[in-house]
Amino acid sequence: MTPAQDIQFSEMSYDQFLTDVETIASAVERDPWVPDYIVGIGRGGLVPATFLSHRMGIAMLSIDHSSKVHAFSDSLLVHLAACTQLGEKYLFVDDINDSGKTIARFRSLLIDNGGLADNVRFAVLINNVRSRETVDHASRNIDRRVDKRWFIFPWGSVATRAMQEQDAREDPERLSL
Repeated sequence: MTPAQDIQFSEMSYDQFLTDVETIASAVERDPWVPDYIVGIGRGGLVPATFLSHRMGIAMLSIDHSSKVHAFSDSLLVHLAACTQLGEKYLFVDDINDSGKTIARFRSLLIDNGGLADNVRFAVLINNVRSRETVDHASRNIDRRVDKRWFIFPWGSVATRAMQEQDAREDPERLSL
């Protein structure tokens, strides 16, 4: 492996995580748009969504994306799309908006199934400004053109370094490896 292919692991402290959650909660509270539900995007968005749910007193739902069992997640997104037509509002939460693939998939499934875009928002702890998708709320922004760190969130710190590296290399587009 050449030095250019080395992964720069960056561990997020628990205190930084709490600061990021508070930043998002405060931003959402300043927004006149109020979600009826917070939706954690599994796997990385579940912990931040849980903390936001408790912090804001808003019920939480979850949709698993990391397992790649699309029949499961897709049916839930179709259901939520129908609920947006009834006026329900959903704040989807993930750990990072990196390439934008997850957010694009969720938005597409919601809109393609009649979901109302005005009733859906996205929030992340870390947002790549070069992502092909935008988010409504982010605690911090990075530019993947210059920032190649692979973020280890507190819940991911229990994984072995080999598993962390496997996750980082799963989609070469994210870190330009």
